Amino acid sequence: MLTSTHWGVYDIAVKDGKVTGVTPFERDPDPSPIGHSIPGAVQGPMRVRHPAVRKSYLEHGTSPASRRKRGADAFVNVSWNEALDLVAAELKRVTTQHGNSAVFAGSYGWSSAGRFHHAQSQVHRFMNCLGGYVAHLGTYSLGAARTLLPRILMDMDVMRSQQTAWVSLEQHCELLVAFGGVPSKNAQVNSGGISQHEVRPMLKRLAAAGVKFVNVSPLRQDFESAPGAEWVPVRPNTDTAFMLGLAHTLIADDKHDKAFLAKYCTDFEPFRKYVMGESDGVAKSAAWAAQICDVPAETITNLARRMAQSRTMINVAWALQRGDHGEQPYWMAITLACLLGQIGTPGGGFALAYGPVGIEGANARTVPGPLLPQGMNAVKTPIPVARITDMLENPGGKYDFDGKVCTYPDIRLIYWAGGNPFHHHQDLNRFVRAWRSKPETIVVNEQYWNPAAKFADIVLPANTMLERGDIGSSNRDRHMIAMKRVIDPVAESRSDYDIFSELSGKLGVKEKFTEGRNEAAWLRHMYDVARERAKKIGIEQPSFEAFWSEGLIEVPAPLEPAVMLKKFREDPVANKLPTPSGKIEITSPTIASFHYDDCPGHPAWFAPVEWLGSPLTKKYPLHLMSHQPSTKLHSQYDHGSVSVASKIQGREAMTLHPQDAAARGIKAGDVVRVFNDRGACLAGVKIDDGVRQGVAVLPTGAWFDPLDVTVDNSLEKHGNPNVLTLDKGTSKLTQGCTAHTTLVEVELFKGELPRVTAFDPPAFTSR
Repeated sequence: MLTSTHWGVYDIAVKDGKVTGVTPFERDPDPSPIGHSIPGAVQGPMRVRHPAVRKSYLEHGTSPASRRKRGADAFVNVSWNEALDLVAAELKRVTTQHGNSAVFAGSYGWSSAGRFHHAQSQVHRFMNCLGGYVAHLGTYSLGAARTLLPRILMDMDVMRSQQTAWVSLEQHCELLVAFGGVPSKNAQVNSGGISQHEVRPMLKRLAAAGVKFVNVSPLRQDFESAPGAEWVPVRPNTDTAFMLGLAHTLIADDKHDKAFLAKYCTDFEPFRKYVMGESDGVAKSAAWAAQICDVPAETITNLARRMAQSRTMINVAWALQRGDHGEQPYWMAITLACLLGQIGTPGGGFALAYGPVGIEGANARTVPGPLLPQGMNAVKTPIPVARITDMLENPGGKYDFDGKVCTYPDIRLIYWAGGNPFHHHQDLNRFVRAWRSKPETIVVNEQYWNPAAKFADIVLPANTMLERGDIGSSNRDRHMIAMKRVIDPVAESRSDYDIFSELSGKLGVKEKFTEGRNEAAWLRHMYDVARERAKKIGIEQPSFEAFWSEGLIEVPAPLEPAVMLKKFREDPVANKLPTPSGKIEITSPTIASFHYDDCPGHPAWFAPVEWLGSPLTKKYPLHLMSHQPSTKLHSQYDHGSVSVASKIQGREAMTLHPQDAAARGIKAGDVVRVFNDRGACLAGVKIDDGVRQGVAVLPTGAWFDPLDVTVDNSLEKHGNPNVLTLDKGTSKLTQGCTAHTTLVEVELFKGELPRVTAFDPPAFTSR
């Protein structure tokens, strides 16, 4: 039977109640291998099989001494009834004594691709039935972009739904300039599922059609799937300066499209004065940019002239806005596209972006899929998603965000379902200290004994997508998948819905939460609602019975390939943008009115707090890039066979330039200590001249595994880069994460290697 995951659709083979293998979807031209981790993981030793409570929590409750043992304590298996009674009592105590604003249920993470058993949606619906919770705003992937774009263009998701299709590039594009490349490893995945992986096949088709590729990135591998791509190895975090150098060349050569700027954009003049040095005495010329980016000035000027002479698409990876001042490369890329004047033309303009997930650029219609209604949140104090540690450390503290002065809530209880904050968050040693000290109770619904479960007080065993029924659906994928249950729930695991249904009964809101429906009734209801929405946009879908029997629906392709902002270009008055001016805001009077010292009213260059041009390189001379892994989704299935096979001596693999490795006496296959003032981890070593010299690449996703969990800043022995990454907001405007603004040093690890224990379940004891 078919099941949908965030990295593909697979046919699941089962024998005697056990999963024996997976076969990729027959319609997928380039399936991801990640799915082969499913059988061993679903039935493996890391499953949470029974409700469990930390021993110290059972004995001493919410005392500070008990909290400090999170991550180091043994667990006690308890009955479902006892576990749910504990959770219900704590929710009632905290909300009664401190209000619902004392509960954080951010639960960030992709969890299941199924739309009903999506854990984050389930916990949010449950908490809203109880009166609300502190939520998060934005994503780690796109925190800066999601805040910036509505101010200068439109909502990020609306923009993505219009993204120019690959087939338009195949027919019309001449030059694809990709800042951060188009990494095929990222394109394996898509939130809500992906049935057909097309990025690598489409790049080959573009090359065959004559499209030229330029990869502006510290990593050659960021565009490895593009045949013949030119590589411009810039310093990390300097893309804005590079683009300013391009803009200066276009303006100085009088190659900028003045008519487009006048008709479709606002306030170009303040930006022009900044670029030409008239406002601050510093011309942002190619020579100026070359000093910052460490590339020849001729490379910048020649590329600018090629872009002006060609039908050019500018692509900017999501990774670029995950750095200090991360909103600037996005704002600058849009502005650069405005200077070229090709926005709204087939094959031209900009994309934000091709590659970060596999669905971008697909020639597919946007169809509203099934969704679990979450209700209204009565608590109106959400925090930017990357500011969790700040929130826990500083209750009642003030911070700037998007033109407002906000206040951090006083969190007493965390309920996490469907994610692993020990993967996503930065500066994990600081995060752990806050996680252990501030919340009085931490509850986790979890499938596996990952770090989030090991550092919780109460752990409720959730089942997987193979142990329940669901609907796999992404609103831009070509297929909707009927995800039928293929095996019985492992041990005592339950679905999040069943967990919250019983909890809601203990708290007096069961009817409100369930609306009288079981799983099967909800799937039918959600499908029927989505079917009616599809009908309103001219798409007929079969009955639920027919869909469930057939196993999938194929969504018809659009009548013509999408071209982003085509209608706006055709008539900017009738199709004005949702900005104050109705146009693209090169200069934003709104942002300027905030008077932020780290984000003026137009794109600008700010030196990052850590980068290869800073004095800190004398101590930490390597720039760490902690990008997405190729063998798993975030940290999901890090314990799976595909991820485990990629490790070096059990550690995540770090890639170094040959000269950086040789200078430190390091060879391929060695284990090294990677360190800075925030922490240290071990990693295996790969050597590749496709990494810019001075850059170290350590993918995210290794389960957090400190050598001594009872000691602050203990050596992390598995290769989790977030013990090293910087945890500060991108700017006062956007407050996104700055993981890619990190300097480190690397040295050969000497002595006996400690055993990796990330994939050991916790200790269990009796009362």
